[in-house]
Amino acid sequence: MHQSLDPELLRTFVAIAEHASFTRAAQALNRTQSAISMQMKRLEEDVLGRQLLHREPRNISLTSEGQALLQYARRILHLHHEALSAIRTPDLVGKVSIGAPDDYVLRFLPDILKRFAQCYPLIEIELHCRTSDELRALPEGTLDLHILSCRPGQEEGELLRREALAWVGLADTPLLDQQLLPLALYENGCFFRDWTVSALENIQRPYRIACSSPSLTAIRAAVLAGLAITVMPRCLIDAPLSLLNHSALPPLPEVSLVLCHNEQRATAASRCLAEEIRQGFRAL
Repeated sequence: MHQSLDPELLRTFVAIAEHASFTRAAQALNRTQSAISMQMKRLEEDVLGRQLLHREPRNISLTSEGQALLQYARRILHLHHEALSAIRTPDLVGKVSIGAPDDYVLRFLPDILKRFAQCYPLIEIELHCRTSDELRALPEGTLDLHILSCRPGQEEGELLRREALAWVGLADTPLLDQQLLPLALYENGCFFRDWTVSALENIQRPYRIACSSPSLTAIRAAVLAGLAITVMPRCLIDAPLSLLNHSALPPLPEVSLVLCHNEQRATAASRCLAEEIRQGFRAL
């Protein structure tokens, strides 16, 4: 009997491959871990007859067949979403307002908005770059969508992904040898800052705040100038910044990235952008 590649099975496979975890994939897709396992079993045994994953107690990796399928799966899912969007609502008009911290705007939104504009060229995007705390403080209904940072276990919306926080600076920086470790951090009240300070105090590592700002651009500038090191989600690290793996730096927790969408006042335009955001975060 002819077998087809069900997009839902491919979406599950891609999530597992990208999160390297059945548990995290289940969280990202808002499904139970048992449902995720059953879908993978169906894809491997019933549809393809090939092993796609190496399963170890604390690690999941792709087999050679899995690596080959991953590229096709991403392309199939993108075309699947694009086709549905183009046929169902090709002339959709309106305006969508979205808020996100500037670091996520720079890292995630360019590709997402590009694809969205290709599918819905008549929709106006109103983009607000503010910190997560500033977005939370806005009156309800001010914006259609928010992308926020949350503490794990305190997610305020739909979980998009979890990202490990990392120590970041210039490669071979001499700052790690200073008696007072110079830091460039977000302003007081940001839990990234709280976590960083607590991690250093727990190992009794002296530090000083060399730069404080609500803007990632300003923090990056201080790090690029060689004035300090910083902490940011690992996905935001790009050249010439480097991940600092050093025994003198304590481990850091993960941060949850969530999408908040008020379904009670949702429009067709905001629902379409919300789905494009979900697809975009899954593909990264």
